[in-house]
Amino acid sequence: MTQTIQHPSSKVSTDVWRLPEAAKIQFAHFRVSDLGRSLQFYRDLLGLVETRTEGNITLLAAAGSNEPILRLTEDGSAKPRSRRSPGLFHLALLYPNRRDLAAAFKHLYVRRWPFQGFADHGVSEALYLADPEGNGIELYRDLPRDQWRSRNGELEMVTEPLDLDNLLSELTGTEGEDTMTSEGLSVGHIHLQVSDLHRTEEFYHDALGFDITQRSFPGALFMSAGGYHHHIGANVWNSRGSAPMQEDGLGLVEFGVTLGNAQSRQALAARMKPEADPAAEPAEMFVVSDPDNIKVSIV
Repeated sequence: MTQTIQHPSSKVSTDVWRLPEAAKIQFAHFRVSDLGRSLQFYRDLLGLVETRTEGNITLLAAAGSNEPILRLTEDGSAKPRSRRSPGLFHLALLYPNRRDLAAAFKHLYVRRWPFQGFADHGVSEALYLADPEGNGIELYRDLPRDQWRSRNGELEMVTEPLDLDNLLSELTGTEGEDTMTSEGLSVGHIHLQVSDLHRTEEFYHDALGFDITQRSFPGALFMSAGGYHHHIGANVWNSRGSAPMQEDGLGLVEFGVTLGNAQSRQALAARMKPEADPAAEPAEMFVVSDPDNIKVSIV
C-alpha cells in the first residue's frame, strides 16, 4: 500500500524531529528513452543484476542481493528536461572498499567509458561520469570515519585531485584478483539540482529530519542521518529560480529513503500529515513531494 502526500511545509508538525541513525537512501528511479542501452551500462558494465522485469520496467540490484537499488522505466515518448530544471545532479553508488572502486575504474577505463572527473573529498574518493541518458553518476568509496575532519562545527568536505595511480595500486594484477564486482554496492547518496536552498532546507531538514552537515560551500547544502557525511546534496548552480521539475520528463522520477523500522515510518507519516486518521491502516510506503516536485518515497 502506498500513500501520497503533497509538499507539507504548511502542515508539518513543529516539534523537533530527527531521522533514525539507520536512515539511508535505498533506491533511485529513472525514466529512460532506451532501456536496452541503459542496461548495457548498469548491468553489463557496472555489474548490477536484474531482479525483475515487467513490461517497460526493470529493477536492478547489487550482485548477491535481492534489494533493488535502481528502477528503470522506459518511455520513448518522454522529453529531455532542461539543464536548468530541478532534478538529478548525480546519483552516487557506494563501493564497500577501495579495491572494488579501483577495479570498477579499471574496468570502465579499459572499455573506454568517458569519465568527467575524479576527486578526493576528504571523506571519500570519487569517480564522476554519466550514464547513456546523460544522468550524472558518481562511483565512490568512503574513508574511515575517524579520518573525517570538522571545521567551525561543519564536516569538512573538500575537492582535491584524486591520485589514480595510488588507487590502482590496490589491484594485484593477478588474473582473477582484479575482477570488478557489484557485490556490496549501494546508493550512498543522491545530489539534487534545486531552485532554492532555503526551501530545500525547510523540507529535507525541518520536515523530513535530515541533519545539516555542511552549508558553507557556495550554492550548495549537504544533509545526512546518523552522522554520515551526506545522504542528500542539493545545489542551485544551474537551477536557481527554476520552475518545478516536470513529472513526465526523462531522468529522475523519485528516490527512496528507508528509515530502518516501521515505527519510524509511521511516526514520520503522522508528522508529515497530522490531519490523517490515526485509526487508518498505516501505509507500507508513502510518497512526499519536495518544493521542486521531486518525489521521495519513505519505505
